Amino acid sequence: MKESKEKDNNICCLGIESTAHTFGCSIIQFDSIKKKGEILSEIRSTYKAPNGTGIHPREASRHHIDKAPNLLRDVLKKANIKTKEIDLISYSAGPGLGPCLRVGAVIARALSSFYNIPLIPVNHALGHIELGMMLTTCKDPLVLLVSGGHTMILAFSNKRWRVFGETLDITIGQLLDQIGRYIGFASPCGNRIEEYANQSSKQYFQLPYIVKGNDVSFSGILTATKKLIDNGYNKFDTCFSLQETAFAMLTEVIERALSFTEKKEVLIVGGVSANNRLSSMLKIASKRQNAKLYTCPFHYSGDNGAQIAWTGICDNVSSGKTIKVQDSFVKQSWRIDKVEVHWR
Repeated sequence: MKESKEKDNNICCLGIESTAHTFGCSIIQFDSIKKKGEILSEIRSTYKAPNGTGIHPREASRHHIDKAPNLLRDVLKKANIKTKEIDLISYSAGPGLGPCLRVGAVIARALSSFYNIPLIPVNHALGHIELGMMLTTCKDPLVLLVSGGHTMILAFSNKRWRVFGETLDITIGQLLDQIGRYIGFASPCGNRIEEYANQSSKQYFQLPYIVKGNDVSFSGILTATKKLIDNGYNKFDTCFSLQETAFAMLTEVIERALSFTEKKEVLIVGGVSANNRLSSMLKIASKRQNAKLYTCPFHYSGDNGAQIAWTGICDNVSSGKTIKVQDSFVKQSWRIDKVEVHWR
């Protein structure tokens, strides 16, 4: 461990992420005087399903169980600290896949019990936002959370992130994954869909465009896109059309929300935030509303332990709250707007 670490000034938190296909660990050191966090180490492993198939919760959880010991050892080694020197353990308590969530929770409980380290449950969606704000330094953004598990527009008000709009059926990540699997890819498929779209001749095929107020619906696009594939339409142009339609819907609702809230910052977080076409469309819409677009750095756009570690630190520093091992929990459906945020 680094000699410069003063126990009274710094808090080291181990974050464990295991909501879906990714098992990740990270150690973040928080300087209590400077009020800043530093990512000392971050390691993850992603379960790869067979081509054309999705994530099976049981198989993904087995992957996590298999990878966890080495990842925990390596993340400590990379941070140059020992387990007994960790001050706080935070874990993703939901939302997510039950078997996967339980793996992370069991590991966090075991470490907490054996080493007598305080424990904090973290909402996975909140983790995406908090890490995104830490890494981009934006202050009061309108947030677009887009991933396999979420499609939400959020604004912070009165100690909670309030949902300004969301999907009425499947998420944007599920849309991309289901089409990718239909073509023959393995989940997650977002990057493969983007690769195909980039090879398109830019021939656009008409697809259902469904926006209801500030909510969106993607199930119609899913069905229509599958029909295009079944009928032999060019797959590059089909993926291009899929992206253009779905992202235009998201851009419309974000611009409407910006106009209503008069926010001057937009933050995109979640796995789909890595898509360059989505960022470019939102950048244009943000500029029209005199707002600045922030995008979570590519390496941290997907699920990772750093988002869990940092959110655990924020919660603990602001409230001093921890839980006993016997009170720890997982919630497969834990909405972000049900979480009180003490530190904003």
